[in-house]
Amino acid sequence: MEDFEPTALGVPSPFASASPRLTARIAGGLYFLYIATTALATYLRSALLTGSADSTAHNLLARPDVLRLAFVIDLVSAVLFFFAAWALFALLRQVNENFALLFLLLNLGGVIVQAVNALNLLSALQVLNDPNYVSSFSANQLQAIAMNDINLYNNGFMIAQVFFGTWVLPLGYLVYKSGFLPRFLGALLMVDALAILVWFSQYFLLPSYSLLSYPALAVSFVAEFGLALWLVLKSVKVRTPERIAGTGTDQPSA
Repeated sequence: MEDFEPTALGVPSPFASASPRLTARIAGGLYFLYIATTALATYLRSALLTGSADSTAHNLLARPDVLRLAFVIDLVSAVLFFFAAWALFALLRQVNENFALLFLLLNLGGVIVQAVNALNLLSALQVLNDPNYVSSFSANQLQAIAMNDINLYNNGFMIAQVFFGTWVLPLGYLVYKSGFLPRFLGALLMVDALAILVWFSQYFLLPSYSLLSYPALAVSFVAEFGLALWLVLKSVKVRTPERIAGTGTDQPSA
C-alpha cells in the first residue's frame, strides 16, 4: 500500500490538528460505537415489538421506559454514525474531495431520515397512553393504530437504507483508491452497497422472501465491522517528512 500524505489538499481539515493515524482511529472508534449502540437499541426494541398487536401493546404499556431508552439510543447512534462519516471525510478527502463530500452528504441524509423516523415509535407509545385516545377508541382500535405507527417505523428504517447503502459506494471507492488502506476493504464496501440495496428491494418488493436478505446482511456486517476494526487496530500508513525527502528512513508516527 502507498503511504498517507497528510497535506495533499491545501484546505484545512476538520481534524487538521490530529495525525492521520489518530484520525483513522477516531473514525474506527466512532464506527464501533455506532455499531454497538445500534445493536443495543435493536435488542431493546425487539424485546417489546413482538409482531403481535396484543402482546406488543401489553409490552409497551408495561415497559414504556424501555422504548424511550431505545429511542434515545437510536438518536445517539445516528449522531455517532455521522461523526464517524465526518472523520472518514477528513481522512479520505485528499483522495477525491468531491466523492468524500458525496458520501458525507449521503450519510447525513440517512441519519436525518433515521432520526425523524424514530418519532413513529414514540407515537405508538403515545397512542396507547394518551387519555384522549384511550377515551375515544376501543382497545383493539388503539392496538391497530399503534401497530400502524410501528409499521411506519419499519418502513422508514428501510427508506434510510437507501442512503446508507449508497454512501458506502463512494466510501469504498475512495478506500480502494487511497493506497493507505487495503484495497480488499474498498472492494468489500462497494459490494456492501449492492448488498444493502438488495435488502431494501427484498423488503419492499418481495416481503415474503426475507431469507434473500440474509446474505446481504452478512456482507454488510463483515464490510463495515471490518473497516472499523482495521481503522482501530491498523490505522493508516503515514508518509513521514524523512521519507518524503527521500531519505528512506521510517520514523514512528503518532
